[in-house]
Amino acid sequence: MRQGKVFEIPKELVWQSYQQVRKNKGSAGCDGQTLQGFEENRDKNLYKIWNRLSSGSYLPPPVLEKRIPKGDGKERLLGIPTVADRVAQGAVKIYLERHLEPLFDEDSYGYRPNKSAHDALEKCKRRCWQHSWVLEIDIQSFFDCVRHDLVLKTLEHHRVPRWLLLYCRRWLEAPSVNAENRETPAGRTLGTPQGGVISPLLANLFLHYAFDRWMRTKHPEVPFERYADDIVFHCNTMREAAKLKRELEERMKEVGLTLHPEKTQVVYVDTFERWNVKTEFTFLGYDFKLRTLKSPRTGKLARKCMPGASKKAMKEITQTVRNWRLHRSTEEGAKQLARRYNGMVRGWIAYYGKHWYRNFSYRLWSVLQSRLIKWVEAKYRLGPRAASHRLNLMKKEDPTLFAHWYLLRASDM
Repeated sequence: MRQGKVFEIPKELVWQSYQQVRKNKGSAGCDGQTLQGFEENRDKNLYKIWNRLSSGSYLPPPVLEKRIPKGDGKERLLGIPTVADRVAQGAVKIYLERHLEPLFDEDSYGYRPNKSAHDALEKCKRRCWQHSWVLEIDIQSFFDCVRHDLVLKTLEHHRVPRWLLLYCRRWLEAPSVNAENRETPAGRTLGTPQGGVISPLLANLFLHYAFDRWMRTKHPEVPFERYADDIVFHCNTMREAAKLKRELEERMKEVGLTLHPEKTQVVYVDTFERWNVKTEFTFLGYDFKLRTLKSPRTGKLARKCMPGASKKAMKEITQTVRNWRLHRSTEEGAKQLARRYNGMVRGWIAYYGKHWYRNFSYRLWSVLQSRLIKWVEAKYRLGPRAASHRLNLMKKEDPTLFAHWYLLRASDM
């Protein structure tokens, strides 16, 4: 090890982290440096990060605050690190993940390698068929309320290297700067910024001890799915669900968290009729409720609790498509429109369109197709029927031009 290096940190960690940052892209932080700008002097920048990490002199720059509107009218506060800081955080995350990942609970799905939201949704669906009652909980402002002392205590419990503990503490306490260039000083004791590379892993570590281990000890008989701070429990009776809710409220208080009073609810998901109880819930953008399904094998109809794209998600997608104002893009051709919007449409389809209850496919197809017909009407000055016919000819000529066309291949539009 070179003289002056306090910590023995492999350069390989910094290089692997850079590759992940490059793959994920992302916007500039408070210093205004883009990924492209970072790469203009890549080797020097990477060496500088490694050198400062190894010498113990690395100090995180402020995270850039960015406010994202939420569906309930409120805002979600994100903290965007600089490109260099994302690389530094990623190096620590890679090292820490190798040691902690095998310890995490099998029913924890959020921000973990080889686990996904669809895995959690599939498990939730099957357990809804086995249990009549669901307790859905929402932790209020979770990322803003994570206690630093408890996170650092768990890291110390796992005897992580001194440099890792040092930098996790610095990132937790890092200052922030808003759009008006006002800086919030370092030294806070609560919260981990959403948007940080290391934040999801530290949040998972916190909840592993604050929640997962507690549940396995106190209620090993109750199955659950946790995706970060979104959690669904499966109970056999309403009384069992209500009792668990009261105990969870107490447990959350012990670790400095609060259950959202309106979004935490007990839901009935069986086929027998019940009065004055909620019969649907939302998990990871999917509405779970009783739906009428036709068996592909027997052709018989049956009622089952199934996930489908949520009303809220569809409303947001529909509004996004309308905001594109396709009928005003008359100077552009079909290929230009496809290049601009297909990426986002494929993302919607990948998340909502290929799984379980397929109501999403027709709804998305209908929304997009109606806007494209209006675009053809405006561009070629045609009536609705003629515009629909012209769009149909485009589809026959190039069936893969627009990403949503394959959703209803049998349709004549």
